[in-house]
Amino acid sequence: MSGLPPPRGEISELVEAVLARPPHEFSGPERIEVPEPLEDGDLHLALYLLYELHYRGLPGVDDAWEWEPSLLALRAALERPFESALRDTVPRAPGEMGPDEIDVALREIAELPGPPLSTYVRGQATLGQVREFLIHRSAYQLKEADPHSWALPRLYGPVKAALVEIQTDEYGRGRTEWMHAELFARAMAAAGLDANYNAYLDLIPGITLATVNLMSLFGLHRRLLGAIVGHLAVFELTSSIPNRRYGDGLRRLGLTGDATLFFDEHVEADAVHENIAATDLAGGLVRQQPALSPAVLWGARALHELDSRWADYVLGQWRQGRTSLRRELNAGPRRAEPHQLVGAVAEGLDP
Repeated sequence: MSGLPPPRGEISELVEAVLARPPHEFSGPERIEVPEPLEDGDLHLALYLLYELHYRGLPGVDDAWEWEPSLLALRAALERPFESALRDTVPRAPGEMGPDEIDVALREIAELPGPPLSTYVRGQATLGQVREFLIHRSAYQLKEADPHSWALPRLYGPVKAALVEIQTDEYGRGRTEWMHAELFARAMAAAGLDANYNAYLDLIPGITLATVNLMSLFGLHRRLLGAIVGHLAVFELTSSIPNRRYGDGLRRLGLTGDATLFFDEHVEADAVHENIAATDLAGGLVRQQPALSPAVLWGARALHELDSRWADYVLGQWRQGRTSLRRELNAGPRRAEPHQLVGAVAEGLDP
């Protein structure tokens, strides 16, 4: 990404206008109102940009913005409708569970039915649709494992060791060429795509960005430790079979070598990770802190909810002969859509 993407409405326009200036205190909106907080493109682009300040930063944006209190207050105002909608949509377990019960409950969530995106890619997707799929996934896969790594300093003992074991594989066991983010970049390049970090951010719809923002929300807030652990547990439990199908779909289209290595690696690695994540990580955390068991299951269910919404959207677009991106590759920019900002905004920054 050589610069910030075009805003998608008043919220992202405000965020980009603020970030374009040197760090300073400003008055942001008192609250944010959006019609669909779980998939709104304007909201989720704004949140994604603010979260990126805690990852690799943003081009042309001063790093000192990361901890500016007024910007953090704005981020909190954007997180509130997102988290509130999640809590309204995703049920929370009524009581505590033991470690063995958590293991079983997580596996039940992992087995819940969802849209058959991986099956479609394996047997029906066109090359253009596979390239779109890679673009969607790039928002997370090019920083794979990083959101879950925020949990490391918040864990201790065998639970921390379990997460380290998983993340060590994700980061290639110290070898750059085997880091999963690097493998995904090579898959993109093999499919004729730009593998640079956030290169396609402007094309990725809000419903996709929401799946990534979910991880950042959980990972950056210590109060949501249980949720990020539950998210990772089900993420690993539901990885091997879909990735086998994705790899088979690419091979069906004549894409091999670097194009499929990422998916083939996950078939093997995540088959090992799933037991560590469910039993040693999630079960171990509940053994240490039983009160976190409802949060662990809620984070797992939130993953299933948002990923199902995303897959259903992508499949729906493809089945209607439409692009699943905000526009076709190489098409012109799309006009931003307005949303309602309630309260004061910084002088000179009113969008």
